[in-house]
Amino acid sequence: METSKKQETLFFSAWAVSVIATFGSLYFSEIMKFIPCELCWYQRIFMYPLVVIMGMAVVRKEYHLSIYVLPLSIIGGCISLYHYLIQKVAFLGENSISCGQVPCTGEYINWFGFITIPFLALAAFTIITVLHFVILKSRKEQ
Repeated sequence: METSKKQETLFFSAWAVSVIATFGSLYFSEIMKFIPCELCWYQRIFMYPLVVIMGMAVVRKEYHLSIYVLPLSIIGGCISLYHYLIQKVAFLGENSISCGQVPCTGEYINWFGFITIPFLALAAFTIITVLHFVILKSRKEQ
């Protein structure tokens, strides 16, 4: 596959993941009426701009913007990982700071015993991060 076509495909895929994650979070809060906890809001703060930044980059074919996407996806992923750990590791959950009205240790969904909303966000941030590392690597090889 030609390098620019590969970058375009990878960038579009990362953008699609961010769109799905954004619509997923809006579905849970606006349709299912799950009230987001404070950590969920922080994850949204890092996911929502990715939709706009990557969407504009895909349209304009500006794949060098990966360097701006990576900090957002890595920080968002760290928040998601922490949130997931306080839900699933009893010691961390018991000793975590208070999140506000909605406890961050609460699990609105728990599919297959391990898939929670922070897990879904972590998966999205991880996919976006990996795809952008691949894009940067292919840009260096170019």
